Amino acid sequence: MITVEKQDGLTLKITHVMPASKKLDLEFALFVPGDIPLSPIVLPENDFYYSAMSEKRAYYSDEILLPLVHARLAKRGRLSNKQYRVSLSLFAYQYVIALDKAVEELNHHERDNVSEEEIDEVLELSLDILKRLRRSIPYDETLKRYYANIDNYLSWYTEQHFLSLVAHLPRGGDYSTIKQRLITLCEKEKAHRELNKYNSKKAREDITRMSNKMRLLRRLIEYPILLRKKSTTMGNNMIRAVKGIATGIVMLFVTTTMIMARDYLGEITASFILAMSVVYAFREVFKDDLRELMLRWLRKGKPKWRGRYYDPSTNKVVGTKIEWLDYCKFSSLSTRIQEIRKHRVSQREEQILHYRCQTQMTTTLFMSGYEQTRETLTISLAQIARLIEKGSSRIYQLKEGQVSKESVEKRHLLNLIIKEDNHLGEETHYRWKIVINRSKIVDIEQIKVK
Repeated sequence: MITVEKQDGLTLKITHVMPASKKLDLEFALFVPGDIPLSPIVLPENDFYYSAMSEKRAYYSDEILLPLVHARLAKRGRLSNKQYRVSLSLFAYQYVIALDKAVEELNHHERDNVSEEEIDEVLELSLDILKRLRRSIPYDETLKRYYANIDNYLSWYTEQHFLSLVAHLPRGGDYSTIKQRLITLCEKEKAHRELNKYNSKKAREDITRMSNKMRLLRRLIEYPILLRKKSTTMGNNMIRAVKGIATGIVMLFVTTTMIMARDYLGEITASFILAMSVVYAFREVFKDDLRELMLRWLRKGKPKWRGRYYDPSTNKVVGTKIEWLDYCKFSSLSTRIQEIRKHRVSQREEQILHYRCQTQMTTTLFMSGYEQTRETLTISLAQIARLIEKGSSRIYQLKEGQVSKESVEKRHLLNLIIKEDNHLGEETHYRWKIVINRSKIVDIEQIKVK
């Protein structure tokens, strides 16, 4: 299952869980309308890959209570310190992800008058999870400090999310009771941190300092469970060979021209020097263009990057990933993607960014109890949004016999089609409509694929 959400401003977050099949092929095509002047010259693939795309891959478990089982084993001395840290971090990480999603959905339901029952459900689940965590405090001092950092962060993070929920709820008597419950919970979490002396007085009084500390604690949580990725550019030998061949071709042209000019102009004269100056100027202008043209032709359709995933605890390679990224024509896409996109509009003017990756994980080298990973791929659309023409359109309306003039911002509709193949059955396709302006993603709507 793949989900696409707005992370902030102009950033898309694509999330999927890699199953125990060990292999996954993922492919997406981003269709950009023709009135946005996007092209390989304006935004080369390499620039988009390095500046706009990033990923996080973490251990994942469907057994939510497994980390707490491990915590109890560690408490009894039956689990290593390393396994305890991984289990507790994974528990905290998955709780944070679930809380993010739950509160975001409640905030988005504001206009639909979210019910108290929905808020109560999230509240009760959060309280239950925090209670379960606090029942398993380890005896070992080293592990107890690690537990304290996790508990400190989750307490603060829960408080922040419920305060944001209070701020987003509509004003009025209908929500006064649930607001008071949320505020009471936030006060209890604040008192819990003060009782356990998790933060100094200076940190509590300075919100900037507290925010920075919590950011560091978030990194502490993620460190044992996020796989380290090291990427290398593929085809480096080809790049070197192309550079040499392009230089050789240009020098052959220069040498030939030099001999012909000498035969025609005679000995070295002012005319000969001028002619050579023009030839060398053309050499500098066309050498890089020729090299880029040859590279693009030779590397078309070939993988560009290879990544290796390392377990943060053992430093062993637990997976590999091969990636492609190209601008492509509509006719070069798979037949199924063409069918999905061709349902409603013509593709003649669209620019298509096509990304593909093949991932293979060695689950036997994973930490005990974990056979899945969860990948979060973030894509910034800021570079594309900057290409949108500035200004707004004026729309005239007739209301009750009067003409009114309204300013309408310029928005563009991007289409995103994703194909997922987990090698366990048929391929799955998804489609989203993404509405953007120059400053933000306005809306994301999933379209049912028939």
